[in-house]
Amino acid sequence: MARRLRPVGLDFIEDAPVRLAFAAEATAPPEAVYQALAAEVVAWPRWFRAVTLARPTHGGAGREVRLVGGVRFQETIMAADPEQRYAYRVDETNAPGVRALLEEWRLTPAGSGTRVRWTFAADGPAPFRLALTAARPGLGHSFRTAVRSLDGLLAARRAAGR
Repeated sequence: MARRLRPVGLDFIEDAPVRLAFAAEATAPPEAVYQALAAEVVAWPRWFRAVTLARPTHGGAGREVRLVGGVRFQETIMAADPEQRYAYRVDETNAPGVRALLEEWRLTPAGSGTRVRWTFAADGPAPFRLALTAARPGLGHSFRTAVRSLDGLLAARRAAGR
């Protein structure tokens, strides 16, 4: 059953009890990465293996996301700064233990490509925080694999002239 989470603002990225940050390089320019993150939400399952469904809601102000294993999220877009940042807050989920969750994708030009930084900010009881911290290596691997897959898709697009 889905539960409502505590609404948090963008400052939660800095203040959350658990903050997991990961970075990876993409050869695609920031505008292409941002487009894939923010405008092509339904395509997330093509490049982020953990995502089985992603779709915009509320006229693009929110998202519905489903993960492998059945976890579901209803989210609100908190920041959509073209070529710089895309952030969303989870408002409702069936994931146990979580009380608040905000994710931010930061895009920084890096040579002819993009440095992608993903921050996962969360709060929950001590067992949840401990489990999330223990999951850091797996989340990092999932993120890096997703960025590589996204970059491959974007490179194929560039090669095809799209």
